[in-house]
Amino acid sequence: MTIDRRTFVAGTLAAATLAPLSRVRAQGAAKPIKIGVITDMSGVYRDVSGPTTVACVEQAIAEFKSSNPDIKVELLVADHQNKADVGLGIIRKWFDQDGVDMIQNVGNSSIALGAKYLIEGQNKVAMITTAGSSDLTGKGCSRNQVHWSWDSWCLSHSTATSVVRTGGKKWFFITADYAFGHAAEADATKFIKAAGGTVLGAVRYPFGSTTDFSSFLLQAQSSGAEVIGFANSGSELISALKQAQEFGLDANGTRMAAMIGYITDVVAMGLPTAKGLSLTETFYWDLNDRTRAFMERVRPRLAKNTFPNMSQAGDYACVTHYLKAVKELGVERARAGRDVVDLMKKMPTDDDCFGQGKIREDGRKIHPAYLFQVKRPEESKGPGDVFKLVSTLPTEEAFRPIEDGGCPYLKA
Repeated sequence: MTIDRRTFVAGTLAAATLAPLSRVRAQGAAKPIKIGVITDMSGVYRDVSGPTTVACVEQAIAEFKSSNPDIKVELLVADHQNKADVGLGIIRKWFDQDGVDMIQNVGNSSIALGAKYLIEGQNKVAMITTAGSSDLTGKGCSRNQVHWSWDSWCLSHSTATSVVRTGGKKWFFITADYAFGHAAEADATKFIKAAGGTVLGAVRYPFGSTTDFSSFLLQAQSSGAEVIGFANSGSELISALKQAQEFGLDANGTRMAAMIGYITDVVAMGLPTAKGLSLTETFYWDLNDRTRAFMERVRPRLAKNTFPNMSQAGDYACVTHYLKAVKELGVERARAGRDVVDLMKKMPTDDDCFGQGKIREDGRKIHPAYLFQVKRPEESKGPGDVFKLVSTLPTEEAFRPIEDGGCPYLKA
């Protein structure tokens, strides 16, 4: 093929005209918004976060990209192994080397609290769903983070108050010895006493390394407690409840209450073990038409007979809200973490998992909370049909009042 001067000049001019646009597109493609899901992929909380968390985040990203194809979103996933040093090391690398803009899930309270200064120092965003300490919107609050789904105050308030009011006045706690366990026990104790109950005792066990709960259950039984409160979660809660059934504690009239319990725990242990357990969740897949619609959309990404819990629903909902704010601000401005968090607080929240709500100035996402009792096997119509709704705490009552949290930056 022969190229004459006119063709060459025209081609050169066209290339020059298109070059800036090409560079912009290339830069946009090269600089996606990066979300880092840091969660438990292999330990005791794998089922309450883990792969289902990743699936719910992927669903939120897929829905956003379907209507916003020009905004690129990249997902990174890491296992913190429930070790603060491992988790903080991952977050530091993500910020320093990998250009992550937002960390999400952060399924361990010690890691979430410890990451505060990394997040603030680099002006990133943390969207926390599985770490449960109420300190995250109290003394450990940050202008760069949002706490979604639930916290120890919310669950303890709902569960402890309702159980005491229905006759369970004498309590004994079996508590995981780490930040969340301590916070859950402390919060529940306040509500038990306020409702007219008493705490007869408590035992703390090494988190992540205990499988035999028999001595703790026997201590609870010998104390004369009417209610055993479990300030733990995941496989440890399941083991403790199975062993309580083996000892026949429920047959003797002892009530079981989980300070944090999930549908994932109930499905894992089965209704014969979990029957009668009292717990609070802020999401249930079969609660209403919107929750059922979400379940149908995410179901193809899930393992068989998997039903997202409130944390995993929160993974979907908080990423959805974050990406709405990114779109509103524009990708480059949204890399300034505090700017995007400020906007998220101004924007009303609305999604199929939690309905309408808002994010308070202290970073607490608020919505209703639901006290459930686990069904007996003969009451269930099929997989996932596990909860009876006992009571609902409205949005205004479900979480600690903002003035009681002690968030330092609200006083500045």
